[in-house]
Formats: sequence, structure tokens, C-alpha cells
Amino acid sequence: MNEDDFKEILPNPQKGLYSSEHIGSGIPIPKTQRVQLFSADEWEEFAEEWASSLRSSYYCVKRFAGSGDKGLDVVGFIASNQFSDGWDNYQCKFYDKPLTPSSVWVELGKIIYFTKRGEYTPPRKYYFVAPKQIGTKLGKLLANAQKLKEELKDNWEKYCEDGITSTAKIKLEGDLLAHFESFDYTIFDSVSHVRMIEQHATTPFHAVRFGGGLGPRPEPVIPPEDTVSMDHRYVRQLLSVYAQFIGDDQQPPDLSLLIKDDSIRNNFRRQRERFYHAESLRNFSRDTVPSGVFEALQDDIYDGVVEVCESQHTCGMDRLNATMNQAANVAVDASPLTSVTRVRDKQGMCHQLVNDRRLNWSEQDE
Repeated sequence: MNEDDFKEILPNPQKGLYSSEHIGSGIPIPKTQRVQLFSADEWEEFAEEWASSLRSSYYCVKRFAGSGDKGLDVVGFIASNQFSDGWDNYQCKFYDKPLTPSSVWVELGKIIYFTKRGEYTPPRKYYFVAPKQIGTKLGKLLANAQKLKEELKDNWEKYCEDGITSTAKIKLEGDLLAHFESFDYTIFDSVSHVRMIEQHATTPFHAVRFGGGLGPRPEPVIPPEDTVSMDHRYVRQLLSVYAQFIGDDQQPPDLSLLIKDDSIRNNFRRQRERFYHAESLRNFSRDTVPSGVFEALQDDIYDGVVEVCESQHTCGMDRLNATMNQAANVAVDASPLTSVTRVRDKQGMCHQLVNDRRLNWSEQDE
């Protein structure tokens, strides 16, 4: 051994420059690799989230659980909630290694056995979905229906006779054998991580699960002024505030009040725009974050403004203005929606809280 056998340790840098994101959180792990690192509990949560993306492709999607699932896991019903009208099965239980043929023989056996018994009709498709995906040998079998059938038959006694049910030994003979021979083995397939992630990206859980930020938020749509509805409590409350402010004794005040004073008409226009900004954020949240996130943000706004709103004020207009100023300054950094939440959203949420009777602009409470 001589000096030429050694070299200096000089790590080969990544192509291109490292970014500030790498300094903050390290080099990102691709989503397809991250899925393979999930624990059993994380996989269960991810599978539930992913399954919700299937609803757009089916009449309904249900999850079967428990020891008596009869080979069913996530089921997508095609035309109704009846097996007879067509269905697909997604077997997405946790496995700590790539699926091998020995991992799935009993699952295939259950489908053969329970369809023969008439528990349900054969599915249109049967997909294996696993955190480590499928191994090479199983992949080849799924692509060769005749070979899959032959291998299952050879392994029936070892894996299926005692594995399908704990109450009986299921021998492959007689009517069951005839059903086995006529069964369509082309229905068996697998779902790749790429496809799962693409589908998961259409759910409200994706940004929370994988990060990467929220997508662009559409500009709020403000309905025309001639569509103002007195059904909104915040509108009725604002009109009471304005009536007090300009000394109008009409009871109850109506929209005709707005033509009597330019300042209150302009104020009402701003408040209404704020309300619809908050409504737009509510709608955006339904498609991009889990349920409850927007409501938690509303709670933060409420906690930030309630003391100001309920304090003594010389008039309702002072209460309204003080609360709007306070809402603008409420920090919402803890919310997953913080990157898309604007000042007008926070102020508009106060009007939503008035609609919900958690806040009041006027002491005249209808």
C-alpha cells in the first residue's frame, strides 16, 4: 500500500447550487420515496386520505375493516352501493417489504371463495396498493393472467386452505374448483406510488401531508350590489349601526338607508367586500386543507378581536371600526392557511362571526 492508494475526501456537490430551502429543511425527499418511509399508522392515514380521491370516479367509496372483511378493503361502487352493479377493490394494507406472491395468495383465494359463495359478485378490477409497492416476481405474475392462475392453484393448499377462514378448511375441489378455473384473472393489478400521489394531490390533505405550500388562490368574486340579501345577519347589523350613526329612526332599517349618506354607502361596500373575501377563503380551504382548518382560523380571529368588540364604545360605528383595525393585526402564523390569508379575509371573518352570532355590531340583536 502506498500514498497513491489514498485520495482526499472531496464530496461531489449536487448539480447546480443548493437553495435556501435546503439550508432550512435539508434536501427534499421525493414524495414517492417518502411514502415508502411511512410507519404502519402513517400508511393507514395516507391510505384513507388517498381513498377519498377515488370518490370522483365512483358512485360511492367505502372502507371495510375488521377480521370479517371477506377479502375486501377499499371498495369503489360503480353505479350504486350494490356489488351487483359493479365494483372495484383496492387492497391497501400495510406491508413492510415489497409484495411477493406469498403475500397475496390468500387474498386472491378469498376473492375466489367468497364470490363462489355469492357473498358478492366478482369485481371489475382488484388492485394491490402497498407502501413498498410490488416485487418483480409478483409484477410479472400480475402481467400474465394464465401464469398467475397456475401459481395460485399450486399454492392453494399451502396458503389458502387454512388461511381464508378460521372456521373451515377450504379445499380446491368440486364446484369451487370449477369456479376457480372460470375466474377472470386479468382483473388483478397494482397501483403505483406515482398514481397514488397524483390522486392524493386532488384532496385537501396533500399540502399538509407532503408540504410544498398551497396553490394559487382564485380572486374572490363579489356579487353585484343589487343582490344584497337581508338574510345575512351581518347586513342587518350593519344597517342598525349606520342608522344610529346618521340618526335615522326608521325601524327596522333597510337598504334604502344606504342612499342617504355617501360615507356609509362606501363603508358598507368595503364591509361586504371583506365578507366575500372571507367566504372565498372558506371555499378555497375546502379543496386544499383538511376540514376544521378554516374554523380554527376563525377561532383565532375571534380570540383576537372579541375583547375589543365587546368593550364599551360611544356608538356601533366605533365598535365596528375598532374591531376591523384589531382584526387586521391579528397574527395567524399558526394556521396552514397563513400564506393565502389577507387582511380583508381576517376582517371579513368578523362578519362571518356576526352571522354565527358570536359577535355583534349592534346592540339591537335580531
